[in-house]
Amino acid sequence: MLLIFLDSETTGLNPEKHRTLEIAFKVIDAARDEVVTSYSSVVSQSAEVWAEADPGSLEVNHFTWEEVLCGKLEKVVAAEITNDLNHLKLGEKEGVFICQNPSFDRVFFTQLISVDLQEHHGWPYHWLDLASMFWAVQLKNDLHFTERLEEKALSKNAIANCYNLPKEPHPHRAMNGVNHLIACYRTIFQQSPL
Repeated sequence: MLLIFLDSETTGLNPEKHRTLEIAFKVIDAARDEVVTSYSSVVSQSAEVWAEADPGSLEVNHFTWEEVLCGKLEKVVAAEITNDLNHLKLGEKEGVFICQNPSFDRVFFTQLISVDLQEHHGWPYHWLDLASMFWAVQLKNDLHFTERLEEKALSKNAIANCYNLPKEPHPHRAMNGVNHLIACYRTIFQQSPL
């Protein structure tokens, strides 16, 4: 099984007007606990897209216009990701995507590579989220977990805090998010090898 840990940074939260600024992933072969490929790129955007950027999102990721100008075109990033994932001969039953918030990351990923193309390539369609994994493990170990849920947030940093892991480095960058996601995932399941 291949685990595709993915994170993205964007100009905002609304996929109808915001776009991807950075995307990163690491693909880990779960059986061998080995990174088989990784990818990270800043994505260039137009001045019009940048003008629509949400200041709160930019406060989190600290991207500057100069960095965005130096990024790769969306179509180049899409081609590179497609090449990397297809090189793995990744089928829908051979892997899963794992994100902190897959409903967010998947919609922005789809801006780069359409659902039709993802299906054409036969890529996994399961996008799993860390918070649900954390929830399930906590509930299994403590049936009263939900009674105290308001005391525990489900953000990745809050989950990391429950396991005495450091917070994701600030400003948020996609590969930092991927590495933090992997550390949280491993700790939740108390596995050194996946």
